[in-house]
Amino acid sequence: MKPFYDSIYLSPHLDDAALSCGGQIFAQTTAGQSVLVVTVMAGDVPDGELSDFAAELHARWELGSEVTAVRRAEDAAACAVLGADFAHWDVPDCVYRRSAATGQPLYPTWPDVIGAVHLDEAILIERLTENIIGLPDYGRLIAPLGVGRHADHQVTRLAAEQAAGGKLIYYEDYPYVAEAGALTAVIPDSDPHWQLTVIPLQEEDLAAKVEAIAAFVSQMSTFFEGHNDLVAQINAYAQQVGGERLWHRMTAN
Repeated sequence: MKPFYDSIYLSPHLDDAALSCGGQIFAQTTAGQSVLVVTVMAGDVPDGELSDFAAELHARWELGSEVTAVRRAEDAAACAVLGADFAHWDVPDCVYRRSAATGQPLYPTWPDVIGAVHLDEAILIERLTENIIGLPDYGRLIAPLGVGRHADHQVTRLAAEQAAGGKLIYYEDYPYVAEAGALTAVIPDSDPHWQLTVIPLQEEDLAAKVEAIAAFVSQMSTFFEGHNDLVAQINAYAQQVGGERLWHRMTAN
C-alpha cells in the first residue's frame, strides 16, 4: 500500500465497492487520483461444520472449500479494472462467525443477517476500529451507510464511525438502496443533518463499473440474470439517481 491515498473505500464484502462505487472509483483513478479498496470481511472460511444457511450459500456459489480464495481473486481482477489498489482483511463473513461463548452461529438465517448486530460483535467492532485507524493517510474515508441492514455493512459502518467520526463519508449500498424505502430507513427525510453529493458518471465510468462487477463471476446469479441484466440494472439505476451518490452527516451546531 502507498503511504497516502486520495480516497479509501471500506467494502464489507468482496464486491460491495464495485457494486456501489465502481463508477466514481474509475473516474478518480483515470484522473490520476489514488484509491484503495479495503475489503473487511475477506477472511477464509473457518474450520468446522457450516451452518445450514452458509452451506446453502456455498451450494449456490458452486465454489466448494475455496470460496473465499476465489472471491479474493475476483476482487483483485475487479480492482485492476477500476485502477484501484486493494487490501483484504482476515475477518470471516458474518455467516461464518460464531459466539465465543456458545459456539452457535451469530447469524444462522437471512433474517438474522439483516437484523440487529449481535452483541458479541462488540469485540470485532473495536478491532476493526483499530485497523481503520492504522490505515495509510487519506484525503477521504468512504464507508457504507448500511442500507439494507446487512450485519457486515452495519459492523463496518460502526467501526468507521468510531475511527473517523464526523469526517466520514458514506456511500449507498447497492443493490439494497434500489429497494423502495430502504434509504429512508437509514436516512429519514425528516433528518436535516445529511448532505448529499451526486457524482455524475460518464459512459466510460459506467462501462468500467459493469466490467468490474462482472469480474465477480461467483456472485452474478445472486444479483443479476446474466450479463445483459447486469448492464441494464446498473445503467438504469445510474440514470435514476444521476450517477452515484455519497452522503456526509453534518455535526449539529
